Amino acid sequence: MAEVQTLPDYPRGITFEHVWASLMEDRDQLKELRESQKETAQIVKEVVEGIKETKLVLKEQGESVDKRIGALTNLFGDVTEAMVAPKICEKFEEFGFIFPRANPNVRFNDRVNNISFEVDILLENGDRAMLLEVKTKLTAERVNKNIEKLEKMRTYADLHGDKRIFLGAVAGIVVTDDVKNYALNQGLYFLEYSGENFYITPPNGKPKEW
Repeated sequence: MAEVQTLPDYPRGITFEHVWASLMEDRDQLKELRESQKETAQIVKEVVEGIKETKLVLKEQGESVDKRIGALTNLFGDVTEAMVAPKICEKFEEFGFIFPRANPNVRFNDRVNNISFEVDILLENGDRAMLLEVKTKLTAERVNKNIEKLEKMRTYADLHGDKRIFLGAVAGIVVTDDVKNYALNQGLYFLEYSGENFYITPPNGKPKEW
């Protein structure tokens, strides 16, 4: 006796046609997914190629780009100094310093003794002077450079009969807490911007004198 084949027993209300239609729909969705994956792979490939081309262009134009960035950094530095200089003398009066003069971009050049350096802002009176390093982004390296300038200033002053005491200060718009604390621990005053104004924090302990 021949075996009789029967269709699967689908849940009530669901026919074979329903199941078949669902399978065809899944097949179409799978096809679309594969096509989408191919498109995504192509996009990724194009992005990678674009990055490689960009790197090549930057490498070829590296010197030009570096010069433009340097010029922009110098421009920001000039703007920062312009913001600080007009009010700096008044602010330091709160710490007992009377500086009638705030001179920006002061250069010292002693070719005989091979001493050359520039001070962003030099505050002066008859007994003391303060060298202020002003940077848009202040780093520990810039703090150290200001200390080097103070040492050169002391040597330059001794060679030229200048008996004044020299102090140091640093200022910046973008400064981490670590850099700020480092400057204060080195005996320097720290100028911090807040909106259109700025505040001065005295060094940790006695200000260092040169």
